[in-house]
Amino acid sequence: MPADFEKQSYWRQRFASEVSFEWLASSQSFMSIIEPYLLAICQGRTASILQLGSGTSDLQNYFRQRGCVDVTNVDYEPLALERGRQIEKAAFGDVRMKYVVADATQLDSDIPEHCKFHIVVDKSTADAVSCAGETALMRMASGVRKHLVDGGFWISLSYSSARFALPQLPFDVEVVAKIPTPKLKASDPDVYYSCYLLRPK
Repeated sequence: MPADFEKQSYWRQRFASEVSFEWLASSQSFMSIIEPYLLAICQGRTASILQLGSGTSDLQNYFRQRGCVDVTNVDYEPLALERGRQIEKAAFGDVRMKYVVADATQLDSDIPEHCKFHIVVDKSTADAVSCAGETALMRMASGVRKHLVDGGFWISLSYSSARFALPQLPFDVEVVAKIPTPKLKASDPDVYYSCYLLRPK
């Protein structure tokens, strides 16, 4: 039976023992895709970044290594945020980034309206949300759209080649990178994870 990725109870049980885990690709690999867009939007200013479903990833540390500390990491499971703080403190000796309990499908109510971000990122969080259906993913997309500054964008790493094929999506969607999945045998077919760049319409 597939895991209940859309249910908070699944994540609470998982994070009770999980210390760190990277979905789909290492943070280093994901950051190599993000970085050109990060540099383009910074241009002498500090970018404000929102990471959705931060889980037990160390992606936030890669932003901090590049001088970005205005990073808000959200997850609806408090245990995940505690793991995130521990991961940051282990790497830097202190905690300077934000860790906020919020539901990626309810950003309108969980994140103040005045909080806007230059970049929103997620590493398979949209995949987990989509397990609850198209309506949940559209709520996520709507919340992201409302919290982006003018000229901001969303970068999403997904296992699906059609994750954002939604007719009412308030974004223009572009696949900017594909990451090959590991093969068990050389004869296995080529399968790729997709990295999407979503710009508001």
